[in-house]
Amino acid sequence: MQTNPRLNIRHVTWANPVGADLRRAQQSELDARFGKPNHEPGTPPSETDCAVFLVAYDKASGQPVGCGGLRLLDSETAEIKRLYVLPYTRGSGVASSMLAALEAEAFKQGITRVKAEAGSAQADGRQFYLHAGFEIIPNYGPYAGQLHSQCFAKTINSHSAAHTAMA
Repeated sequence: MQTNPRLNIRHVTWANPVGADLRRAQQSELDARFGKPNHEPGTPPSETDCAVFLVAYDKASGQPVGCGGLRLLDSETAEIKRLYVLPYTRGSGVASSMLAALEAEAFKQGITRVKAEAGSAQADGRQFYLHAGFEIIPNYGPYAGQLHSQCFAKTINSHSAAHTAMA
């Protein structure tokens, strides 16, 4: 799987130590932004409900630079979880490459709709999803009634998968 010639994007298990370190870094950053721990409504993602978890490595240095997963919501819908890139890599295409890889994996698994959520302290995340072709939808599941959440969705089809493969 390759979406960016500067990256190696690899499937790993949820328990993979590198993935766990990246998720901890994301949660620390979110804790600093939100000012509190446990800012995610609902059940946190886990090995049992994440169909895919990916880690991106910089080819030149071999260093891990980002991660992301897909949580199955039903047989045709998945939610993007723990999409994160290290701050020093932001703006270099790592997040877009991770999203493209997750969309390609969703398509391979027969998923036709991908959802995501970004909190009010994540204006950058909200813009990221809009720029990537997601539409704003009513808050769903654990985000329903959450004033500081904004939810997004995108249909995955053969056209979007072909575009993802060329990215």
